[in-house]
This record gives sequence, structure tokens and C-alpha cells, in this order.
Amino acid sequence: MAGAAARLAPNPRSASRFEANVATRDPGLVKVVVLAIGLTFFAVFLLMPLVAVFAEALRKGWGTYLAALIEPDALAAIRLTLLAAAIAVPLNLIFGVAAAWAITKFDFPGKQFLITLIDLPFSVSPVVAGLIYVLIFGAQGWFGQWLFAHDYKIIFAVPGIVLATVFVTFPFIARELIPLMQAQGRDEEEAAITLGASGWQAFWYVTLPNVKWALLYGVILCNARAMGEFGAVSVVSGHIRGETNTMPLHVEILYNEYQFAAAFAVASLLALLALVTLAIKSYIEWRAGVAAQVEIGS
Repeated sequence: MAGAAARLAPNPRSASRFEANVATRDPGLVKVVVLAIGLTFFAVFLLMPLVAVFAEALRKGWGTYLAALIEPDALAAIRLTLLAAAIAVPLNLIFGVAAAWAITKFDFPGKQFLITLIDLPFSVSPVVAGLIYVLIFGAQGWFGQWLFAHDYKIIFAVPGIVLATVFVTFPFIARELIPLMQAQGRDEEEAAITLGASGWQAFWYVTLPNVKWALLYGVILCNARAMGEFGAVSVVSGHIRGETNTMPLHVEILYNEYQFAAAFAVASLLALLALVTLAIKSYIEWRAGVAAQVEIGS
């Protein structure tokens, strides 16, 4: 009798699964409306501007397009953008890994303050960040007279652009690593050290393989932001053509001078960067998902 009652009793797991299916079984009209709204927003705010950039860039033909890209000021802007990213991304990589390692693997006074500092560029306007650098290193700034006396140029020069780029991009890698490393805990590193591994060996052979996809994801986002930064770089650059203009600043100057085809040609390079970044981001997410499934299966 008791066995029959047990067989007739509802299975809590099956009941919860049934309730979840019922809760997500929306009417067909609702699904169509939600999908239509999502696709409309995608088309209006993402797809149409992207198509417009390439259409305007190629409206006068490939000759005009290529001429705008190989123009000396454009080449200088491209080189400066790549240089700033090539310096800022490795620096942020070192800082992000070190900060994430310290925050997630150790307890120390001021940990919360460090986390707050990492989030600072997210809450401060890039223009304000640029003004801070002008206040510190400008001609009338705190160190301006000393820099002038020793013939060091930071503001309206490449060092200022690099500093501004580093500031606005340094949270990206750390913020990708910290949540993942917190979820993973310290057990594997502590076990490795107990077995005789040094701190460097524990990091290289245990921690780094566990966070490699998040690390690559953070690097991609950091690089994209470094190449596309406008506000902070605009304040510290001085807009010197051929010297301190990055690609976004060069686009602004061309557009203000009514050189629309050239402006959209350079802007199309930034759009291509965004598309490449999106493709790499999707690939990394896919590989990370495959790796997670393999670990679960094993």
C-alpha cells in the first residue's frame, strides 16, 4: 500500500520541470512581438549605421576610398592609434592579471579600496580624466614647470595619449578575471603549493590555464576600447594633424571640414575593427563553452 502511494505521489523534480515549461510557454503572438521589437532595434540602431558608414565611404568609388586611407595624416593617425593600443593593452594585461590575482587569492587591508579604484574609469567621464591629466602635466599644471624645464612633453604629445588610453581601458581585463577567479576559489593553487610548487609555478600551470579564455576576452575588449577612445584622448592630444591625432580624432576633423568621403573611409576601419572584435569575441565564447562542457563531461 505504501509502495503504491509512493508511486502515485508526484515527483517534485518533474513537477518543478512542468511548472518551468508552463511558465515559459508564451502565446505565439507574444513571441512574434518580442522578436519583432528586438529585430527592429537591431536594424535601426546597429545594422543601419554600420551599412551607412560603408555606403558613404564607398560612395565616390574605391579610388577615393583608398586615397583617403593612404593620405599622410590618415596614415599617421592609424600608426598612432596602433601605437597607443600596443602600449596600453600589455600594461593593462599586466595590471589586470596582478590585480585579479591579489584580490582573489589573498586577504589584505584595502582590498575593497583597490576594487573601487579599478571601477573608477567606469564612473568618471573620459573628458574629466583627460582634464585631470592636463591639470597634472599641463603647462600650468602641478608638474608643468618642471617638465618644461627638462624638455619633457606629456600633454599634447604621445605620452599623454598613452596615459589617457591606459586610464580608460585598465578595468577591462581585471573585471573579466576577478569574478571568474573568485568563483574558482583558491583550492587548486593551495594544493599545488602544498605539493611543492612555487607561487609562479602555481600561477603558470594552474591559474592561467583556468582563466585563459576570460583573459583573451578581456584583452580583445581592452584593445577595441583603446583604438576607439575619443573623449580623454581628445583633451590631451591638442589635435595636431599628423602628430597627435588618433583615428577617431582624425574622423572628427575630416567631418568638420566637410570631407565626408574621407571621414567615412577612416571610420570604416574602426567599424571593421568592431566587426573583427565581435567575431573574435564570439569565437572565444564558443571555445570557452566547449571547454566547460568537456570539463563537465570528464
